[in-house]
Amino acid sequence: MTSAVVPVPLGAPRRAWLTDLPVLLVAVVWGASYLAAKGITTAHTVLAVLVLRFAVVLPVLVAAGRRRLRELNAAQWRGAALLGLILAGIFLLETYGVVHTSATNAGLIISLTMILTPLAEAAVTGVTPSRAFLAAAALSVAGVVLLTQSGGFTAPSLGDLLMLLAALARTVHVLAMSRIKAVRSADALSLTTVQLGSAVAVFAVLAAAPGAGASPWAVALAFGPREWAGLLFLSVFCTLFAFFVQMWAVRRTSASRVSLLLGTEPLWAAAAGIALAGDRPGVLGLAGAVLVLAGTSWGRTAADREA
Repeated sequence: MTSAVVPVPLGAPRRAWLTDLPVLLVAVVWGASYLAAKGITTAHTVLAVLVLRFAVVLPVLVAAGRRRLRELNAAQWRGAALLGLILAGIFLLETYGVVHTSATNAGLIISLTMILTPLAEAAVTGVTPSRAFLAAAALSVAGVVLLTQSGGFTAPSLGDLLMLLAALARTVHVLAMSRIKAVRSADALSLTTVQLGSAVAVFAVLAAAPGAGASPWAVALAFGPREWAGLLFLSVFCTLFAFFVQMWAVRRTSASRVSLLLGTEPLWAAAAGIALAGDRPGVLGLAGAVLVLAGTSWGRTAADREA
C-alpha cells in the first residue's frame, strides 16, 4: 500500500535550514574541540579539566535561569538529571579515548554515531530508515574513512574501544532527548543547566577519589592565558552552546537528522587541523571531505522526504 503524499509548505525548506545551521555550527566547534582539548589535557588532568570546563559556565546558567529552574516539576528534574549522567559518560569516554588513541582514530570511530542513531531510532520506533538515508549515512562514513586515512589508521587500542563506547553513548543521549516526554515539554535552558550540573557533580566526585590525578584547583593554578582560552572555548562554545542547540533542534527535527549533521564533526576537525596545526590531508583526505558533504546533503533530503 502506498502512502499519501503530503504537500510541503513553501516555508518548510527555509525553516529546516534555520534549524540545520545552528546544529551544523555545533559540529564545527566540536571539530575544533579536539585541538583545544589536546592542548590543555593530559592523562593525569582529564577529570580536573572536565570539572573546570563545566564549572565555568554552570554559575552563569543558574543565575540566568533561576526562575525557570523553579518551574521544573519532579519528572523534568529526573529526566534532565538522567540526561546529565549520560552526558557525563560521553565526556569521560571521549576525553580518555582521545588521550589514549590518535585523533585520526577518534574522528573515524566517533562518526559511527551517524549509523548507530538511525538504527537505534528504528529499533525504538519500529520505523525502518529509508534505503536512501542509510546509503547517505554510509557515504558519509566512507568519506570519513578516506579523510582520516590520510593520517594513517593505527592498530585498535584501549582508546579506540573508549571512542566506540562514546559513539554508543552519543546515540543514547540523542534518542533520550527525543523520547523522554517530560524533557520535551520543559524549558531548554533549565534542562541544559540541570544536565551540566549533574555531569559536573559526577566529575567532581571522581576527581576527589584517591589516585584520580591532579586536582581541579592545582590545574587551574597551573594554567596560563593559552590554556584558559582553550578551556573557555570548550566551556562556552563546545559545551553550553552545543548542547543548548542540540536540545532545541531535536524538538524540531528527527534524531537521525540531528545525528547526521553532527556527524560532519570529523570534517571540521580536519579543517581545524589543516588551518591551525598544519596538517596535510592529501588527495584521499580531500576526496573524503567531498563525500562527507555529499552524504550529509543527501541524508538531509532523504530525511525531509520521510517527514
